[in-house]
Amino acid sequence: MDKMKVSAIQMNSKIADMNANIENVKNLIKRDVQDDVDLIILPEVWTVGWKPDEFQQSAKYSNLAIEFLSETAKKYNSWIIGGSMITEKNSQFFNTCPVFNRCGELVCTYNKNHLFSYYGCAEGSFITKGSSPVMVNIEGINVGLTVCYDIRFPEIYRAYRKSGADLFVNCAAWGLNKPVPWECMTRSRAVENQTYMVALTQSGYVCDDVYNIGHSRIIDYKGESLSEIKDQKEGAMTAVLDFKEMYEFREKCRCIDDIKDNYEVIKV
Repeated sequence: MDKMKVSAIQMNSKIADMNANIENVKNLIKRDVQDDVDLIILPEVWTVGWKPDEFQQSAKYSNLAIEFLSETAKKYNSWIIGGSMITEKNSQFFNTCPVFNRCGELVCTYNKNHLFSYYGCAEGSFITKGSSPVMVNIEGINVGLTVCYDIRFPEIYRAYRKSGADLFVNCAAWGLNKPVPWECMTRSRAVENQTYMVALTQSGYVCDDVYNIGHSRIIDYKGESLSEIKDQKEGAMTAVLDFKEMYEFREKCRCIDDIKDNYEVIKV
C-alpha cells in the first residue's frame, strides 16, 4: 500500500471486567470507525485496565479477547493491532500485543520488552519482560510494535527503523501525572526516525486517585499531529498515512545515513 487508513481507539477500561471492556470496544468501533479502515488499534491492557495485581487473574480470560478481535477483524475487513492483554505461557505471564489480519488470523504477538516498576507501580513483579522486538508486515507496510514504557528506550525504535520500519505503534496506559514525557517522547521517536507514529493511550479514571492521560495522537514523520484526542473522552482518531510521501521526504533528508557506527565516548 502507498497509503493506509488507520483508526485508533482511546478508551477507559473497567478494572478486571473483561466482558464490559469488550462491549465498550465493540460499541466504540461501531460508532466511530469507518468501514474502509485498513488498520484498527487498541490501547494497552484494555481488557483488564492498569492494575498490575489483577494481571495474572485476567490471563485466564485472554481467549475471549482473542476470539473477539478475530471476529472484529473479519467483520470490518481490517487488520487489528489488539493493544495488549495479559497472557500466560509456561507458567509465565506477559503483557502481549496481538496482531490479526483481515481474515481474523492471529499473525504475530509482541511481548512488552520494558516493564514499568517505579513510583509505587510493580508491573515487573507480576509479569515477565519480552525477549525481542517484533515488526509485522501489513500488506507491504512494516510496523514496529511497542507498548507504553517502551517509548522511553529510543534503541528499540532505531532498531525497527534500521530494519525497515514505516510505522511505529505504541499502545499505552499512560499516567496523567507524566504529560511532558508522553508529549516529547512520542513525537521524538517519529522525528528522529522519520517514521509515522501512532501514540495511543487509555483515558479516564483507573483507581485510587490514578488517572490515564488520554491525549492520543497519530504523528507524521516530521512530528506533526495528523489526528488526536486532546482530552479524556473515549472515541476513535483516524488518519490516512501516505508512505510514498514519507519516502520522498527521507530521500531529501537522509539523516539515517549520518549515523556513525560507533559513538565511543572520550573521557577527559
